[in-house]
Amino acid sequence: MSNIFDEGNMMRILGNYIPEGETLSAGVHGITLQVNKKKSSRFDVYIGITGNYLIVAECNEHKYLEEIYGFRDRRKSVAEDVGTCFPLEDIQSCVIKKSILGAVNCSVTLKNGNFLKLQLPKLGGLGGGMPHHAEYREKIIARLSALSCAH
Repeated sequence: MSNIFDEGNMMRILGNYIPEGETLSAGVHGITLQVNKKKSSRFDVYIGITGNYLIVAECNEHKYLEEIYGFRDRRKSVAEDVGTCFPLEDIQSCVIKKSILGAVNCSVTLKNGNFLKLQLPKLGGLGGGMPHHAEYREKIIARLSALSCAH
């Protein structure tokens, strides 16, 4: 689980979902809090932003529970529930609110009705594995805030 807070690992995983012609502007470790307003969700995710897309990719594929406890994690993934790559033009609204310990919650509603509530922690883990976390977090918040004003 320690590689979750590794910026190089994050960039590699987010890179798998970046559409052709796009460049990642910022990426951070975050947490999903809710998917499609129907169920709570607690997945460690990487949240990235390009010029035209919001990308939400799970940090690891349910390996943690299986490795530690010896049973298969049968929860659906974020990708199975709502997807991974979202065109910014498909975002109907984004409500940003301060949360505990300096975190920020972003409630994203897509035009197709899908919903995703993300939390962007203030810090990117201990040990300095994500040296650009604060800078990237502010870029993502600013871009999503601009979408909120545009609608």
